[in-house]
Amino acid sequence: MYVADSQAGTPATASAEDAARPLAGRRRAAVAPTVLALGTVSLITDVSSEMVTAVLPLYLVAGLGLSPLGFGLLDGIYNGFSALVRLAGGHLADRGGGRHKWVAGFGYGLSAACKPLLLLAHSLTPIGLILAADRTGKGLRTAPRDALISLSSTPETRGRAFGVHRAMDTAGALLGPLAAFLILRATVDGYDAVFTVSFCVAVTGVLVLVLFVPGRASAAPGAGDTAREAKGTERGPGDKGRGAGEPAKGAGSARQPRPTLRAALGLLRDRGLRRVTVCALLLGLATVSDSFVYLLLQRRLGVPDRWFALLPLGTAAAFLLLAVPLGRLADRAGRWRVFLAGHSGLLLAYGLLLSSWHGPALPYAVLLLHGGFYAATDGVLMAAASDSVPEALRSSGLALVQTGQALARFVCSLGFGAAWTAWGDRTALTASAVLLAVCALCSLGLLRPAATTPEGPA
Repeated sequence: MYVADSQAGTPATASAEDAARPLAGRRRAAVAPTVLALGTVSLITDVSSEMVTAVLPLYLVAGLGLSPLGFGLLDGIYNGFSALVRLAGGHLADRGGGRHKWVAGFGYGLSAACKPLLLLAHSLTPIGLILAADRTGKGLRTAPRDALISLSSTPETRGRAFGVHRAMDTAGALLGPLAAFLILRATVDGYDAVFTVSFCVAVTGVLVLVLFVPGRASAAPGAGDTAREAKGTERGPGDKGRGAGEPAKGAGSARQPRPTLRAALGLLRDRGLRRVTVCALLLGLATVSDSFVYLLLQRRLGVPDRWFALLPLGTAAAFLLLAVPLGRLADRAGRWRVFLAGHSGLLLAYGLLLSSWHGPALPYAVLLLHGGFYAATDGVLMAAASDSVPEALRSSGLALVQTGQALARFVCSLGFGAAWTAWGDRTALTASAVLLAVCALCSLGLLRPAATTPEGPA
């Protein structure tokens, strides 16, 4: 019997008296065990993926001699190809009721299998195919994983739950580049060694998912979930369509209708989710890829190739430190306020890269703003989107938002690479900064009517 299976049966024995216990004695359980288990999986997996991501720009541009346009194409595939399968992953997870874990597990496994194939690829076409397969795995797993986090948390604590998960995820992103840096310094065939170690770490992450993540979100509820069921008549923000006296139902509840693809696409008829998706798409069109940011920093500062893999550490460290505080702030002050403030920080980072300032603090300032941008937007966007999606279609709804954002960033990578090739890096970044400012203003106008409560779409 798997450890996860033994965990799944535990809550069924809880008594009504346990459900009615005061919240004061259970505040430490505000983040569900499912969130912590998924955070551990993401931490291990991110060590693997960020080892590759940290060396990939230099490997492709300096090692294989790709032009900025060629790199932009591969980077667009790496960051945007997952958009093609996110809806499929979300729909499969919803239709199975309890398949969130297994759809996510297949995605993690597919990405792990792609790592050793990089040892065999040395030209644009095979590398592109391998990266596409790797991102297919990411597309399949992201929506079911985020749905498990959302369904394991109450609306009032979703920002914190996603913040904790993203902080653990980012701890892996912090360790991955460091591991790649140490491997490159210690080995002769550094890139091959990085890809091999990355594969071994990714397999470990898949095993942790299989053994320790419960199969259903309702199997390991946090304290907030139990307390809310005990109250019965309370309704949190985002509980659309639930009766005043109806308790919260898990994604796999037999009383809920079987989700269909038409119902999933029909979610866009909801004004709140449609607004979320449009804003994510608009702002994604002007979000320059991480790899380009690091290449720009290297050119500005003349960073030696052997130190390049350490640049993502700055972003990851800022993300790690700020993810939980900004998640809690989003729960209290309004998720969209924090989300748009994060893009303002990114715009400031672009401005610093374009400025004439060459002081020693420049890389620290840019990477701090870059990591703060992710802390204020990544998990916060999913928490905000969850408020507009019913539980039975949670994976599909989150996948819709993620798809719009991923497709927009794919377009941005292609456009930025083409602009860099044609006009130079400064012109390309200036155009991106102007576009980001315009898209942020448009998003502010779209979100203004909804900014009414801290807990809701605000």
